[in-house]
Amino acid sequence: MSTANRYQHIKSTKPVVGKARKLKDLMIKSDNRICADCGAPDPKWASANIGVFLCLKCGDVHRALGPDISKVLSVTLDEWSDSDIDSMLEVGGNSYANSIYEAFLPKDHPKPKPDSTMEYRTKFIRAKYETQDFLKPSLRISSRSSFKSTTSVKSVDSNFSSTSRKDVSEDTREFVGELNITVVKGTNLAVRDMLTSDPYVILTLGGQKAQSTVKKSDLNPVWNEVLKISVPRNYGPLKLEVYDHDMFSADDIMGEAEIDLQPMITAAMAFGDTSRLGDMQIGRWFMTKDNALMKDSTVNVVAGKVKQEVHLKLQNVESEYPGVTVGYTHSLSFSPFGNWLSCL
Repeated sequence: MSTANRYQHIKSTKPVVGKARKLKDLMIKSDNRICADCGAPDPKWASANIGVFLCLKCGDVHRALGPDISKVLSVTLDEWSDSDIDSMLEVGGNSYANSIYEAFLPKDHPKPKPDSTMEYRTKFIRAKYETQDFLKPSLRISSRSSFKSTTSVKSVDSNFSSTSRKDVSEDTREFVGELNITVVKGTNLAVRDMLTSDPYVILTLGGQKAQSTVKKSDLNPVWNEVLKISVPRNYGPLKLEVYDHDMFSADDIMGEAEIDLQPMITAAMAFGDTSRLGDMQIGRWFMTKDNALMKDSTVNVVAGKVKQEVHLKLQNVESEYPGVTVGYTHSLSFSPFGNWLSCL
């Protein structure tokens, strides 16, 4: 082999360290440390185009589906191309993929367990990915590439935002949509003054902040205020903080939590123009040890708009205060109780 050819060979086969590191970081998230289909621990296989991590048994079933439906790779033995890694990273792992492929999983159709028979395992996996029985038939998505890649950012602009692109100025084209957030109420909030608190809510996304009014001496405040935040193209989690207002000293934190916007936006991208859909569930954000969810959160279409309901446990709050509830939808609605957040 000539020097030039040897160089080309090394250049084409040498892994991209940055992307490989991101894939490894994705693998160690708690929801990716179990098989997406049966829950078996420590999966060593993955479907690169679907974006899920799999055990050996489920991987065998996926392989039988063919690469057009599921491209199976070993996470330890196979060489991953840049596009394969990009597909996995775009989807975000098991929780995000399952929020689409299991959006309408019936209660009487349980997922396989690690010790389930191959017959049942095969039946479930084929129903989930090949015939996509747990999606509305008219909304079935292609598995030839990751489902997140089947739509463009332009699709998000039209599906997620209530504002037409014709009305978007040059200065706002960095955003893909807008959240309308209704801060509703709080119940049994933490005491930060002598006997009470003066609570208010701050929402942060990127460099933007939105703040509710202060409710004086009220541990059970009622706000019913609408806050608006634009969603940037490179969005991260929406951060929610509850503070106690002080006149003569720094405001005291009463609790905080992060809301992952990806399940909602991923569902909106996969299902197209939601204004044409009837009321229906289109996705789910799964509770894991890595997030603040108290239970799985569904993503729904209501009156043509994407909405989500979440129940979050506020962080950095002393244990004697049980929780706050926050409402989260396309028109994010918060209603805090104690230290739990649950979205309406």
